[in-house]
Amino acid sequence: MKDNLQDSLSSAILRLLRPLTRLLLKHGMPYGVFAELARKAYVEEGFDHLQRSGKRPTISSVSALTGLTRKETKALRESSPVGNEKSAQRYSRAIRVISGWVNDNQFHDENGDPAALPFDGTDNSFSSLVKKYSGDIPPVAMLSVLETSHNVIATGNSIVLKERAYIPMSTPVDKINILGTDVAELIGTIGHNIEVDSAQRFFQRKVSNTAVRPEAMEKFRELSNLKSQQLLEEYHTWLSSNEVDAGSDDSDRIGYVAVGIYYTEQYNPKDPGNESA
Repeated sequence: MKDNLQDSLSSAILRLLRPLTRLLLKHGMPYGVFAELARKAYVEEGFDHLQRSGKRPTISSVSALTGLTRKETKALRESSPVGNEKSAQRYSRAIRVISGWVNDNQFHDENGDPAALPFDGTDNSFSSLVKKYSGDIPPVAMLSVLETSHNVIATGNSIVLKERAYIPMSTPVDKINILGTDVAELIGTIGHNIEVDSAQRFFQRKVSNTAVRPEAMEKFRELSNLKSQQLLEEYHTWLSSNEVDAGSDDSDRIGYVAVGIYYTEQYNPKDPGNESA
């Protein structure tokens, strides 16, 4: 039974690593760098795993758990963290600004749609929107981010929202940051669902079909983009109405939730059969 589990896990990890390796090779990351990051991930998660288990994590215990030497474990534990916090902040705050524009009546026109906003000078200006939803990022900087991603266009004295879905365009760093957040959350959800009882599982479903007519592919892509965007905006409106107010008694007890939707397509897929769940 254990051998079957390890075989299945190895097969799943190989399928997961293939598209990741494709991306790493495309952007020039050699195997040695990836291997060092994998070792660091084992050490960091090893400490967290033992702590969650109610045990006292030590260099020796993590070394025994991960199979790394005590010397390697200590060095990796003390090495500097890897990441790009500024990129993560831009991604999160740009989404919040667009979502606020779409859902907050303060920034709507008479028809209830996102209004063309003056840059500043009024309570319903672009500067007011950025201040309300992006924290301390200057409005000029946020405007530059959203212009680069083709979400907004400045016409005369007004700023117009053109695209509601934020996809970073400025640098590969911003795009790759999504890999580190969204994929990690999906893997975390799958891992959670493997370990817990059915009543405690998080929602995780997929619909797919391997026999779609080629002429229908683009139509379905358009349909899924439209429906998915509408659903995510509905979720955002609900979450915004249930946020903890800054300075309230609950401000030290806040939670994080996320619902992600992705789309993929290919021609002549290798795996036969249809799935829907």
